[in-house]
Amino acid sequence: MNTSLQKTLGNRPHHLLVVSILSWLVSAPASANLQITQNTNRPVQKTSTHIGWASDASNTNRASRIMHNDSDDEDQDLTIDIRSLPKNAAPTNRAGSLSGLIDSVRGQLPSADSQAESLLSLNASAALVMDSSTGEVLYGKNIDATRPIASISKLMTAMVTLDARMPMDEKITLQPEDFIGPKKARSSLKPFEVYNRAELLLLALMHSENPAAAALARTYDKGRTQFMTNMNSKAKSIGMKTAFFGDPTGLDSRNSASPRDLAKLVKAAYEYEVIRRFTTTASHDFYNDRGLLHSVNTNALVREGKWEIGLSKTGNINEAGHCVVMEASVNKRPTVIVLMDADSSQRRTGDANRILTWLGNLI
Repeated sequence: MNTSLQKTLGNRPHHLLVVSILSWLVSAPASANLQITQNTNRPVQKTSTHIGWASDASNTNRASRIMHNDSDDEDQDLTIDIRSLPKNAAPTNRAGSLSGLIDSVRGQLPSADSQAESLLSLNASAALVMDSSTGEVLYGKNIDATRPIASISKLMTAMVTLDARMPMDEKITLQPEDFIGPKKARSSLKPFEVYNRAELLLLALMHSENPAAAALARTYDKGRTQFMTNMNSKAKSIGMKTAFFGDPTGLDSRNSASPRDLAKLVKAAYEYEVIRRFTTTASHDFYNDRGLLHSVNTNALVREGKWEIGLSKTGNINEAGHCVVMEASVNKRPTVIVLMDADSSQRRTGDANRILTWLGNLI
């Protein structure tokens, strides 16, 4: 390990950090002082980094601006005390229109009731593929049907949390009430474990931990009731017409939206750098009083690293089936993918792979 980095880390896992995402990038040297680019039109430097608070005030303020999605440093390279950046987090060139390229190669794009449907043979009962640059729907299947969205809800939970600008390094003790929800669900977490707010956000987005999402709402500075009000207000503000949020975890089957509205949710969430990074973190080691907790991403495509995924969130309850939303670049061109109500996580992954392969072959 780099000596200066080792001194920065110290011997304790939580020393001077909000959260460290231990993910190495290809051909990238380790360093204690690394750069991160706010402007999404410019690639993030390929190196080993993490989001955190440094010991000096200047770097602390810069790290805070990234966590809270402030844009005053949009065109600057920020030097922060950071250690690891997920390999899929760096946005690539987002200029140009995927649909224009497809049109030039294949002519009129296939719709859900044309050749594309037979080629894709999706298991999901509702799906949408959208050109992220133009908003054009490239493929649609029941795109205006409102359905339960399960843990995709946590993208909205994350946005409301980050909008509140609460201290991300604040320690939060999980309470028994965080484990009580509309449904019973398995969790790797235990009551009375302590994490900081950033770690709970990472747990909620990467491993879809329901108690983590519940704790974020419970510790909201204006209270849980206002948190839920703000989730629904935020949905309206970004143009979601069919969305409703009844709880912050997605265990409430009333949490619902159409594929078309989920595409709007993905585009809004993608504007938050922290959400992009946390949802595309393949795995992370957390430390608590019980010891080490190794946690992995719920999306197999993120774990495998085959595709260039810029944002991801899975969901599953009985009423919703297996769902996933993603922002993914195919041949350097951005798309939004929504899959709802697949029969299993394997079939959900198969659907996503077929869509990504289909897009790649069209270009």
